[in-house]
Formats: sequence, C-alpha cells, structure tokens
Amino acid sequence: MPEKIVVIPTYNERGNIERLLPQLLDFDPELEVVVVDDQSPDDTASAAEEIGRQRGRVHVVRRGPKQGIGPAYRAGFKRALELGAEYIVQMDADFSHPIASLPDLFENAKREYDVVLGSRYLDGITVVRWPIERLLISYFGNYYVRKLTGLPVRDTTGGFKCWRRSALAAIDLDQVRSNGYSFQIEMTYRAWCKGMRILEVPIIFMDREVGTSKMSKKIGLEALWIVWELKLRRALGRL
Repeated sequence: MPEKIVVIPTYNERGNIERLLPQLLDFDPELEVVVVDDQSPDDTASAAEEIGRQRGRVHVVRRGPKQGIGPAYRAGFKRALELGAEYIVQMDADFSHPIASLPDLFENAKREYDVVLGSRYLDGITVVRWPIERLLISYFGNYYVRKLTGLPVRDTTGGFKCWRRSALAAIDLDQVRSNGYSFQIEMTYRAWCKGMRILEVPIIFMDREVGTSKMSKKIGLEALWIVWELKLRRALGRL
C-alpha cells in the first residue's frame, strides 16, 4: 500500500497533466498519484491513464459531467483512503503548487501535524504573476474568513495541503457540501473545530502558464456565504 498519495482534480488540464505527472513520479519514487477527472473535453483522463500504463503509480478516477473541485476532491480523498495512504496531499494540476515543497509538507505531517498547509500569506505575500485585482480579492477574502470564524490560518483558501489519514477519516466527507475556494475553507475549518493540529508552511505560488483558471463569480460568492453557514453549523453542534 502506498504511504504517500497526491490527489489532483482535473478539467481540461491535458497540457499540464502530461508534464506534471512525470515530474511528480521522478521527484519521489515512493509517491503515487490519484487524478480525478470530470469528463474533460480534451480527454485529460486518457492522457493520465497512458502515463499510468507506462510508469505505474497513477490512478485515474473518471467522474460524470463537471461538478466542481469540491466533489472531485472528495472522490479523490476516498480513493486515496481506499488505497491505504497514510499521507494525502491535495494539489492543483496547473503547476501553481511547487513540487519542491512536497517534502516539507510530508515531513511535518509525519512529525506531529494533522494538516500541513502550503501558505501564500504566511511570510508576506508569496504569489507570482497574479493580476493585482485577483490578489487583493484573495488577500482580503482570507482576512474576512479569519475575522468571522476565528480560524487561526493565514491562507484559509489555500488548496495545497497534506492530510494525515486519521484526519481525513475523522471528517465526514459526505457532509462537506461546499465547492471552489469554499471547499478549502470548510475542510480546514472542520479540522480546526475537531481540535486537529494545523501548521502553515510558506510556499511560492505561481499562476498557471497553460490552460485557463476555473475561478468564477459564483465560486467567489459561495466563499462569502459559506462562512456564515459554517458558523451556524458549529453553533448548532453539527460540525
């Protein structure tokens, strides 16, 4: 059974996944990857499966029509748990999350932390190539989440995390309903509410070079209201 698994959700990421998977497999010979694809029109899933046939250590989960990053991650986490992974990283397919930071995430999770989060806002702002408008929305959106929830995390919407198996198993994934950035907020908030040990480590976040961002106004608005829903659920003892 693999000790370490990286879960990568994809939609129209063939140009990235064909480069990313070989780099991940070469970087760590013990690492396995779960790619979760929502019927990408560019057939990302087939590209990932072909790399898996050639190299091994790649598992592809094919899902129905596009449902978003939240359901994709839930499916990927469940698959990683089924495979027996002890440490599970969630990672974007577009090279925005640095492969070189994986050892830092794994080592801290192995040492004592339940969730290790690669943070864009721990040591100032370490984001490269983002338009200023998007950067300001992200930065102040994180401030908004922290103030409303009390969550002691600088990068509440960060999507580069390493989970201990026990931490993911303690969260009822079927009860996690949010999507987009709000999925990242909800998962970290649920972990914090359960008293899990969370550590942020600084990363350099690079905007994608290939493909288009999945960010939309709908995803942004969901992140605004989900904070109030999470506060209410916690007050009612439903988290």
